[in-house]
Amino acid sequence: MAAKTDKITLIGGWASPFVLRVRIALNLKGISYEMLQETVEKKSDLLLASNPIYKKIPVLIHNGTPICESMIIVEYIAETWTSVGTPILLSDSYDRAIARFWTAYIDDKLSESKLRAMMKGTPEAEAEANKMGAILQLLEDAFEKCSLGKSFFAGDNIGCLYIAVGSHLGWIKAVEKIVGIKFLDEEKVPGLVAWSERFCGHEAVKEIMPEVDKLVEFAAVLMRATAAK
Repeated sequence: MAAKTDKITLIGGWASPFVLRVRIALNLKGISYEMLQETVEKKSDLLLASNPIYKKIPVLIHNGTPICESMIIVEYIAETWTSVGTPILLSDSYDRAIARFWTAYIDDKLSESKLRAMMKGTPEAEAEANKMGAILQLLEDAFEKCSLGKSFFAGDNIGCLYIAVGSHLGWIKAVEKIVGIKFLDEEKVPGLVAWSERFCGHEAVKEIMPEVDKLVEFAAVLMRATAAK
C-alpha cells in the first residue's frame, strides 16, 4: 500500500481518453495527484524521459518511478491502493480475463475507427462511421450478457472494463456531432445509453469528462495538423 506522503504526478492531456482512464481510477481511489498538461505541438522533456519507448501519454510517476500505458496504469493503481476507495479489479479470475478481452477489443477497434470517422470528406469516413455503429452494437450485446442485470460489468461499481469504454464516451459524442450520426441511439443500443448516463454522472467521472463542444474544437485542430503533414 502506498503512503499518504507519496508524490504522484500524471503526465497527460485533457482531451485524451487514455489519460481520462487514469484520472477516473485515481478518483475512484481518492488519490491526490498533480496533473502536468502536454501540448499537441511539442512533447515535454519529462514525457520523453519518462516514456522513451512510445513517447506517449499518459505516464503516471509514483515517487519518481514512471508507469506507462493507460490500462497498465489503471491496474497498477488498483493493485497499489487495494484498501482505499472503490475496488477496480474484479475478484473473479474469469471475469478479469473477459474484461481484459473486451478492453483489448475496444482499444484495437473503437479507438482507430473513431479517429477515421471524424475525417469528413474522405472515402473511408462513411465506412468507419458504419463500423463504429457495428462495434457499439456488439458491445451492447456483450455487456448485456456479462452484466447479469447489474449496473456495471459483473458488479455494481465501475471497474477496469467500464473505465476503458467510458473514457471514449466524450469522443463518441463529439464524433456524433461532427459527422451528424447518432451512435448512442436508445433504440439501437439502449443498454449502452443507460449505462453511459450512469457512468458520466458518477462522482469520479462527472467533473473530469471533457465537454463535447471543446472536443469538437480540438478535433478540428487535430485534423488541420494532420492535413498539414
